[in-house]
Amino acid sequence: MGKFKLTVIMAIFVLMLAACANSNNEASNTEASEPEASGQTEDTNEDNTEDTAEPATVEVTDAHGTVTVPVNPENVVALDNRTFETLADWDIELAAVPKAVMLSDSPYVVDENVQDIGNHAEPNLEIIAAADPELVIVGQRFSGYYEDIKELVPNAAVIDLNVDVSEEASAPGDNLVNGFKETTLTLGQIFDKNEEAEQLAADLDQAIEDAKSAYNGSDKIMSVIVSGGDIGFSAPHSGRVWGPLYDIFEWTPALEVGDTTTDHQGDEISVEAIAQSNPDWILVLDRDAPISGIEEEDKVPAQDVIDNSPALQNTTAVSEGQIVYAPTDTYLNESIQTFTELFTNIADSLAE
Repeated sequence: MGKFKLTVIMAIFVLMLAACANSNNEASNTEASEPEASGQTEDTNEDNTEDTAEPATVEVTDAHGTVTVPVNPENVVALDNRTFETLADWDIELAAVPKAVMLSDSPYVVDENVQDIGNHAEPNLEIIAAADPELVIVGQRFSGYYEDIKELVPNAAVIDLNVDVSEEASAPGDNLVNGFKETTLTLGQIFDKNEEAEQLAADLDQAIEDAKSAYNGSDKIMSVIVSGGDIGFSAPHSGRVWGPLYDIFEWTPALEVGDTTTDHQGDEISVEAIAQSNPDWILVLDRDAPISGIEEEDKVPAQDVIDNSPALQNTTAVSEGQIVYAPTDTYLNESIQTFTELFTNIADSLAE
């Protein structure tokens, strides 16, 4: 009997030890797994936060190098007339602009809360300093003031989007096209409009391709600028509008500056000389049309000037009605949208 009791007691003792061991193992497993699970949750949240958080700044490349620019800056001054239409289409608010060299119906011109910096010939740069901007967009007519503006607003990001299409440029056509796309994509990064910017660049590329395909490779092209009722020769390969297009589309010019057969140079080229070159196509820019400082009664529409020019009436271009007019706002609104419209017009005209 004593032996039986001892056996029972030993069995009970073994069972108790096993139960304690299992309990300790479960507690250990729970404690070990809880911190790991908690840590995984915290890491996942941190990763998700990092993935979804928008960057506070973005690095962009301008005419001078790399610049760190705040994303979606709230206080912006814009001076480049190649950017105004894009910024307006994206509903970007501006603190100051050069209203004197903008379209009179621009939302920035009609908004009295937007300060007027004035004409690029005599700008009031102090207005920029008073605006205390986060970002100043310089370019084209105002590119010469880049260093002055940087000194005035040392705490602001200043970007120069100037595109070189001068006579000194080695590839004005490439510069113009790449400049449009790079400027637009840069603005897309800054103002979180990447998809819109990519679409504008794609539309430009398509318009260029269409215009290239429409040109037969042999028709002689003449480009002119009408101002004050006068017709002025616009030379191939340089200039803000027509010149670079000869490179882009590989046009055959009706008349070259320095042509040894005519010995004409730049502004000395007369309407009679233009007529003697007998262009197949004439491209026309109306300089006066968009300028608000010229009285309406003093403006002579470019089409009237061309139609009433006796010297041009016997040219192939006029007699065949092969004339392409740039959009009336081109002189002041040199946006990617304007040139896309211009290239589309050229493609449609050449394809007829």
